[in-house]
Parts: sequence; C-alpha cells; structure tokens
Amino acid sequence: MQTARQWGLIPKGRLEPGAENAITDVPGVAVGHRSLRGEGVFTGVTAVVPHPGDLFRVKPRAAVEVINGFGKSAGLMQVAELGTIETPILLTNTFAVSACTEALIRRAIAANPAIGRKTSTVNPLVFECNDGAINDIQALAVTPADAGAALDAARTGPVEQGAVGAGSGMTAFGFKAGIGTASRTLRIARRDFTLGTLVLANFGAVGDLVLPDGRRPEPRAPASPERGSVIVVMATDLPLGDRQLQRVARRGGAGLARLGAFWGNGSGDVVLCFTTADPVEHAPSSPVTMQQRLSDDHIDLAFRAAAETTQEAVLNALCAAPATPGRNGRLYPALADWLKENSVP
Repeated sequence: MQTARQWGLIPKGRLEPGAENAITDVPGVAVGHRSLRGEGVFTGVTAVVPHPGDLFRVKPRAAVEVINGFGKSAGLMQVAELGTIETPILLTNTFAVSACTEALIRRAIAANPAIGRKTSTVNPLVFECNDGAINDIQALAVTPADAGAALDAARTGPVEQGAVGAGSGMTAFGFKAGIGTASRTLRIARRDFTLGTLVLANFGAVGDLVLPDGRRPEPRAPASPERGSVIVVMATDLPLGDRQLQRVARRGGAGLARLGAFWGNGSGDVVLCFTTADPVEHAPSSPVTMQQRLSDDHIDLAFRAAAETTQEAVLNALCAAPATPGRNGRLYPALADWLKENSVP
C-alpha cells in the first residue's frame, strides 16, 4: 500500500505531518477496524476512541458541522447541543447504525450501571455511509458483536487504510475508496500540538476528482450523479472552545472542495471535531470549571491543518484501496493503478 504522499501527490506545505501521519498522532486517540467478508457481504465497522479512559465520565468536548445532511447518523443532535461526546465514535454502513448504537449503549452501561437509572442516559455516536454499490446492504451483516470487535481492536500508532473496516465497500469519484487518515503538527508559542483527521470516503461524481497537481483522473466508468457521502472525524489536543471547534470542523469542507466535491443533493457530508484538552467531567466537583482556549490570532493554523488533512486523508483512502467489483458487475478501479498508468516523468 502506497499513500498519497508516497505517490508524490502531496506538495510540501507549511505544516508537517505527525509521526504516523494519522489521527492517532493525537496522544491517546486509538483506531480499530472490523472487516466483514462473505457471500455478497463486503462491509465493516471502524472505531475511533478519543482517550483510553471512561468517556461517559470524562467527556471530550466536540462540535459537529453538517455540510449536507442527507444521512442517518446517530447522536449528532446532542453533540451539537451540549458540545461533548460520551462514547467512542463508530463508522459503518447505513443499515448498521442500530447494531453499532446497541453495542455502544451496552458497553457504556457495563462500565456505568447507573446509566438510565440513577444518572442520565448515554448518547451513542455512530456515523454512516451507504456501501450498497459493493456490499449487499440488505443483508444487515453487521452485528453488535462486530462493533464490539472494532472497539476491542482499537490501537494507537499506524492506522490501516483503504478497503478496511467501515471503508470496505465504499467508493469515491468512481474509484474504490474507504478509510483514510492524515495529521499535521502545529507549533504555537513554543508548544507542539497535533490535529489529525480520519475520513470514511464514499462521495464524488465520476470525473470530478482533482489531484493536488491539477490532474483529473477519470476511471473507465459511466457517469453518475453525486449521491455519496463522506464522514470526517477530526481530533486535536489544541485547547479550543465550542465555537472554535465548529469553526475548525467547517474547514473540512475546504479540503473536500479542493478534491472537486460540491456536496450534491443526495450526499451526506458530516464533520465531527473533538479536542482531548480540558474534557468535561460527568460529575464535576465544582459548579464552575476553567477551560483553556486558543487565541483566535493563532487559529488559522488549525484551519489550514483541517483542510490539508481532510484532503490528504481522502487521497490516502483512494490510494490504499484495491480495484473491487461491485454488486452489479461494475469494476471500481484503484486510483493507484491509474497513477501507475499516468505517472509523471
């Protein structure tokens, strides 16, 4: 597997990637996959775990930006209202949202038996894209046990990309796509911070993809309307306020636009941005808590990182995914094969 950077697609920028060029470069963040393969089944679950502790008791602050809301994700409304997340984040196919929701609820209750009885209920956070072009989505193949397996597999360090986990059956711009990730380091006032992004790429019309060098790869495939989706999960250790988190999330749209996306009528394009800095206690010891906040004079670095990592993460998803046949006999080619055939001297 070669990444977009190894293919020479990512020009040297003002911000450098982290050690793994992945969302897991943010300290404490882990990613796990569960891939399902079978007769007509090509799907899975990907888990993003913001920190290794009890997320219900220590809630990372977060914001959601819905670029185009053609989607069936769970938990977004409460995140938008309260500005926190209290479970791991699961990515999967559209018809597997309920199975993943159940898994998150059961895990939260197991760790906190008071949930729903002596304290508040829990807000499971699940995102989805429709992988029905390759996977038989009506098979309802994903179970709560599969979601649990993705959570159990979550690790820090390198992240497997391409047609893996939730990305198994996803396509983008007529090519095979899936899971991709990237990161940037930010130096502010002699301190180093990180912003990392993971995407579930399943969007973009055939012929619309624009590479950073200006080339427009077009697979040998019939044109089709833009009816896909993309989920963008951003993590950072920057101390950002609620308003700032949403502003950073919004810049994920800039990264998608650089690729040629226009967020069609039938596209579900959602960004979640969370910070590991200054989490919110479920049972605070004081009625007043203090939180640090980055000065807006420095937030352009985070904006740039959000756009760059989103763009590169999608390209990594495309570069890592092999050619895969669809359910209707159509072949979704690999961008890597196109790059080999159209290499720049």
